[in-house]
Amino acid sequence: MHHLDDATRTELEAAAFRRLLKHLDDNKDVQNIDLMILADFCRNCLSKWLVNAADEHGTELDYETAREYVYGMPYSEWKTHYQTTASPEQLAALEARNQAKKDKA
Repeated sequence: MHHLDDATRTELEAAAFRRLLKHLDDNKDVQNIDLMILADFCRNCLSKWLVNAADEHGTELDYETAREYVYGMPYSEWKTHYQTTASPEQLAALEARNQAKKDKA
């Protein structure tokens, strides 16, 4: 995207990010642990990245506010309605991924 001006690139990136959030919202059955196992990021990571970006921009944004934006509702509400209990298989897969990351470091 080198031929786009910065403002247009930023608008396109923002639109793609909003589309990602809508996609995650439309697929609430996709659990954070599954995202972590497969892609090494989840909705909470996106929230933390928003907080970090705000900090780098000199803007104050707390984690809970960022999570509410990413989840489309307070995290506690999302957790109650949509988060399932992690299975032993999911926990083992996440641990294996985390161990593999440690081994590469």
